[in-house]
Amino acid sequence: MSMIRDLRAVVRPALRKSSTSYDYGPDRSRTSSATPSSVVDCAVYRDGRRGSDHISPREALEKVCGGDEGFVWIGLHEPSEREFAEIAEVFGLHPLAVEDAVHAHQRPKLERYDDTLFMVFKTIRYVEHAELTATSEVVESGEVMVFTGRHFVITVRHGGHGSLRALRHRLEDDPELLAKGPSAVLHAIADQVVDDYLAVSEAVQDDIDEVEIDVFSAQGKSPRATDAGRIYQLKREVLEFKRAVSPLLRPMQMLSERPMRVVDPEIQKYFRDVADHVARVHEMVVGFDDLLNSILQANLAQAAVAQNEDMRKITSWAAIIAVPTMICGVYGMNFDYMPELRWRFGYPMVLVAIGGICFAIHRILRRNGWL
Repeated sequence: MSMIRDLRAVVRPALRKSSTSYDYGPDRSRTSSATPSSVVDCAVYRDGRRGSDHISPREALEKVCGGDEGFVWIGLHEPSEREFAEIAEVFGLHPLAVEDAVHAHQRPKLERYDDTLFMVFKTIRYVEHAELTATSEVVESGEVMVFTGRHFVITVRHGGHGSLRALRHRLEDDPELLAKGPSAVLHAIADQVVDDYLAVSEAVQDDIDEVEIDVFSAQGKSPRATDAGRIYQLKREVLEFKRAVSPLLRPMQMLSERPMRVVDPEIQKYFRDVADHVARVHEMVVGFDDLLNSILQANLAQAAVAQNEDMRKITSWAAIIAVPTMICGVYGMNFDYMPELRWRFGYPMVLVAIGGICFAIHRILRRNGWL
């Protein structure tokens, strides 16, 4: 009850300052020019069922703080400081969390500000490509920030993917789950983000398998110049994936293990499953990184072996060519007293000697694997 009185004290003065009208239209999308461009959806949920669509964030919070059971769910997409300032004031959001939500580019984390949880997720989308090249974009990242309180959920999304519209509709089709409150929304978002991680990891695994086959199936062939570039580019993309997954391990463990006032005990059990999935994806991504290191080293080793093979062949032919070069160099000095200089068969004999010596050297080098 004290929390409700505090929220009333925040809401009522703010309501006297402004009376902005919010109209989301029949498809829950913004249609009124008075609506901030960043607000995607705003609704009040009671007993897991959606209330009126034509409502402002101030009015929605006043309804749930006026004694009605339920919570507010506001969705925003890349809000500006001015657009988010009014909502932050109404809901009493901490300035540090507000700054992070507006400017984005945050690492996954979980922070507590009194009775409000601030959660940051990195969303990952696999970028389809016909062929993996040294410049291919494999994964694209975005961000979803979630403010979770006793009577509200505010989601702030950055990036061109990771829409929560389908998730909202899916939750609205399950009133029993949505009736658990804001923590049910937080769990659903975490579950969707991590499920996307699993799907992306499978696609990245296919790309790594393709590169691995190309590198190790080139038996007796020189490595392609693009192989190292493809491997390095894929390693950079995996590193971006790793930055999204690894920092999320600790926050998910906290949500699954530590009792929190804004997290329903029944919902907390479900966070354990999400935490297990995050750990699984983290192991896969670390494995990808190690495997790409091995593939890159193998590719470089193959390149070095190919260079050594080329040098051995060059050296072998140079040794063979050295024989006629030396003999012809001796007979080209034009001295009067040279061996067999006046003999009729001297010239053919020298040619036969050159050919025989070169053939013998060639046989020896070939038998030793140099040619």
